[in-house]
Amino acid sequence: MKKILVTGGLGFIGSHTVVELQNAGFDVVIIDDLSNSSIEVLDNIVEITGKKPDFHQLDLRIKSDVKEFFNTTKIDGIIHFAAFKAVGESVQKPLEYYENNIGSLVYLLQEMRDRNFDNFIFSSSCTVYGQADELPITENAPVKTAESPYGNTKQVGEEIIKEACNAHNFNAIALRYFNPVGAHDSIKIGELPLGVPQNLIPFVTQTAAGIREELSIFGDDYPTEDGTAVRDYIHVVDLAKAHIAALQRLLDKKNKANFEFFNVGTGKGSSVLEVVKSFEKVADKKLNYKIVGRREGDITAAYADTTLASKELNWKTEKTLDEALESAWKWQQSQS
Repeated sequence: MKKILVTGGLGFIGSHTVVELQNAGFDVVIIDDLSNSSIEVLDNIVEITGKKPDFHQLDLRIKSDVKEFFNTTKIDGIIHFAAFKAVGESVQKPLEYYENNIGSLVYLLQEMRDRNFDNFIFSSSCTVYGQADELPITENAPVKTAESPYGNTKQVGEEIIKEACNAHNFNAIALRYFNPVGAHDSIKIGELPLGVPQNLIPFVTQTAAGIREELSIFGDDYPTEDGTAVRDYIHVVDLAKAHIAALQRLLDKKNKANFEFFNVGTGKGSSVLEVVKSFEKVADKKLNYKIVGRREGDITAAYADTTLASKELNWKTEKTLDEALESAWKWQQSQS
């Protein structure tokens, strides 16, 4: 049985990926420093799968602790989620973002080099494309200057991995996510933002639950059908399954280059107002929202061309926006 390390494995995407890995028969080891997650998630993973992953509370910024972990644990591959991820916060705290997101990546890759193993899946982002010149966005779209330190850590992270693959004979895949939403069908794991949510869907569900007074929609003067920004919202379980497909590609030696990258989305764009209407339908609840000015750094539209991921990973999304929002609402209700 292959043993896979999942860093940030108690976070939103990480926990869903751990569940899918265990369901697929992998032995899972989790590293998480619990800075933006809860230890209770571990018990919920066990409830869903019937198996307890090996868990280590560890700060990947501490090189000696990373080395000690690999001294005692042999693994066959890494799925690397652990990172700070708030765009706005990264503008305020760029040095912390570079230390955490880049430093931890380098330490992991050094251990792979020193111990002669590979199979590395990197949690990247569609932010690397910025405002794309053409939609939908293909993998051939140019990587533009990042709009934030967070976005730059994803660009730089990919460059580091590519150069390490060339120098040390690693095999790696970067998955460029669009907008993960929703919760597991069991409603035992979901998105748990600490403090004020940075993403649209948790803000929608918290507003519906009365935790937030109203939802602010940033701008209705974009050149889109209804004037609000358009994004590609992918159900987190579909996203988690993409990681299993990418990992299996590396384990089966089916990759066509030592570093590959794929867009992971639904291939369909939804405007903010379309999301609001979809939520109101599935929740049977009116949402209190108001239109405010545009938010700095926001782009008009971004949605994926998923042709390459579908062909090469033999993967495609299965769940709809309605299903994603319904699960997110059930998750929110379970938290109150």
